[in-house]
Amino acid sequence: MQGKRVLLGVSGSIAAYLSCELARSLIKAGSLVQVVMTDGAQQFISPLTMQTLTGRPVIRGLFDEVKQWNVEHVGAAQWADVFVVAPATANVMAKFANGLADDSLSAIFLACDKPKVLAPAMNTTMYDHPATRANEALLRERGCLIVEPQIGLLACGDTGRGKLADMDLIVQFIAFALQEEKPLKGLSVLVTAGPTREEIDPVRYITNHSSGRMGYAIAYAAWLLGAQVTLVSGPVSLKPLGVCRTIAVTSSAEMAEAVRREGKEAQMIIKAAAVADYTPVSRSPQKIKKKEGDFSLNMTRTSDILAELGNNKQDGQVIVGFAAETQDLQENATRKMLSKNVDLLAANDLTSEGSGFGTPTNQLLLLWPDGRRKDLGLLLKEEAAKELLLAAFAIWQEKNT
Repeated sequence: MQGKRVLLGVSGSIAAYLSCELARSLIKAGSLVQVVMTDGAQQFISPLTMQTLTGRPVIRGLFDEVKQWNVEHVGAAQWADVFVVAPATANVMAKFANGLADDSLSAIFLACDKPKVLAPAMNTTMYDHPATRANEALLRERGCLIVEPQIGLLACGDTGRGKLADMDLIVQFIAFALQEEKPLKGLSVLVTAGPTREEIDPVRYITNHSSGRMGYAIAYAAWLLGAQVTLVSGPVSLKPLGVCRTIAVTSSAEMAEAVRREGKEAQMIIKAAAVADYTPVSRSPQKIKKKEGDFSLNMTRTSDILAELGNNKQDGQVIVGFAAETQDLQENATRKMLSKNVDLLAANDLTSEGSGFGTPTNQLLLLWPDGRRKDLGLLLKEEAAKELLLAAFAIWQEKNT
């Protein structure tokens, strides 16, 4: 998002006040934001507010004079890298679909040949009306990305679909629109993330320190690169990814079942979850009371999901594993890669600063069965995720060409 030029259209919905938050989020991400407001939008929020947030005069009336702005009024469409309308009312969507250009927003929409992202917000009945649904379908067909509204309590007092999508989700769609190269387009990718919990009794369980950040970063990066992503997630405190299908699991057995079911159709599987190696032989139905003396717990091995995937690969399928180690990184990771029969393994040393569970960064060592290796160095997990995916995609190309 750094340095990208975002043209932000705001139309006359009560949700217009949320566009201030969106503009601020984009600016924090390093984007340049130019706001276009309809007359209706100006009834809900002041252009001065947007001008203050963005540092740029707001485009309002179609024939208003623009002062002290280095981009020509009509040239806004060419200035932008992406055109976002949030909120998009039923009225502006109808204008866009039918080619009307009677105000600045609709005129610039017609003149702009850059990627477009629309986030509808309106009353449920208006959104469900056949005319609105037809307009949205036509706009999708013409290449617009639609960030579907949420179900929730609306300003009119109704509860239903029509609430403006979460700001983070809109930003994610903007990032997708700005991602010009999508090498994974059409590929089905399955990602596992997070820890598992193995219950001892109704109040206790065994788990690990995995936060799920690496797996979520991989799932998001795969979506940005064009893949159809399914995320199998253990219990995490991360915000849900609204851009991919997510299957929530708790135990290692549940994760194994989900991966077996979903993995059959996946062209690429990246197993980044930290699955428990052992689980209690039995779960107490009641809380185990504290007693004098020591307490012992009988444990049994869980299913080896990665080995099962590696030994039952579909034709052309790519399996990527992870190895988190605290000593002899390359030796232990290589042994795991070969024993699990995976196509690529990403190893990281948990004792290295900035690498491992819960950190925003990671230092991955990529290993191939033919002996190749690549140290990615210390990167943000989002950056490491993209490098990992591109390496996995190269393997997929070798297998499928």
